[in-house]
Amino acid sequence: MDAIIQQLALVSESKLAGIGDLMRVAAALQKQASRDLAPIWNISATVDAFEKLEDVPLGYWPMIIKDDIGFSGAAGIHLDKDRQPFALISSSTDLDVWSLTASHESLEMLVDPYGDRLIAGDSPKEGQGRVSFLVEVSDPSEAAEFAYTANGILVSDFYTPRYFDPLASPGVRYSFTGAISEPRQVLRDGYLSWVDSTTGHWWQETWFGGAAPTFRDIGPIDATAGSLRSQIDRITSAETAKALSPGRAMASAAGLTSAVTKRSTTSKAAMWRTQIDNLVGQPPPPTAPNTPIRRARRVSGD
Repeated sequence: MDAIIQQLALVSESKLAGIGDLMRVAAALQKQASRDLAPIWNISATVDAFEKLEDVPLGYWPMIIKDDIGFSGAAGIHLDKDRQPFALISSSTDLDVWSLTASHESLEMLVDPYGDRLIAGDSPKEGQGRVSFLVEVSDPSEAAEFAYTANGILVSDFYTPRYFDPLASPGVRYSFTGAISEPRQVLRDGYLSWVDSTTGHWWQETWFGGAAPTFRDIGPIDATAGSLRSQIDRITSAETAKALSPGRAMASAAGLTSAVTKRSTTSKAAMWRTQIDNLVGQPPPPTAPNTPIRRARRVSGD
């Protein structure tokens, strides 16, 4: 089935994220979107790096990396005056930390651009019955511990549409890495949000400490005060930042580091340069000598 292509722009207004790192992270996010997210969520997307906001073409949704985002609740995805999504991402001296944050935001922006997508399912809290879950594909397994790599860059795990199944089934994939092993599961340092239609209150299952997840009632949310996601993010922003901050040090599913992959790409670049130099430096092929054109003699018949 054809899908509209969603276009994301990665822009740095941070002293800690130069254009080289920006382009490497954009390539990793593009690979994750095309290879991992698209087949599971039927989403087609491009992710491109731009030097400044003024370079971003119309129709792209920007993700802006900044050194100072102000109060912690400003990080995350918001809607502009035209109700188009954009994301603010806190920079870091550790590339893997801000790449993980950028991946988290890009995944959620692509699956639910406007932050108000709800899916019905059975509440994890006993006695609530059916509720409506806010679709935030990275939150239940958002911790760096469950991240993986694309092109050697750390990216976020995310759940699949089967995450909201009523029962666990053998062989079903509930998150990309497999860290989530059953429907509606919340992993350490993650959370899940839903609204109870009976009371109108929003609830969360969170695992921000202790030996097991706990439930909390966060009360009603006013839809006129911004997207549902932006209001939820303000409540959990400090815990999310803490969950992402360890970066690769806690990422059990991470592959080779960017430094290791850099050695391979450097060797490949040297090979290309040598081959290009050889082609450019070759003398031109010898010109064939001019030869007279021999015309066929016309023979008249008797």
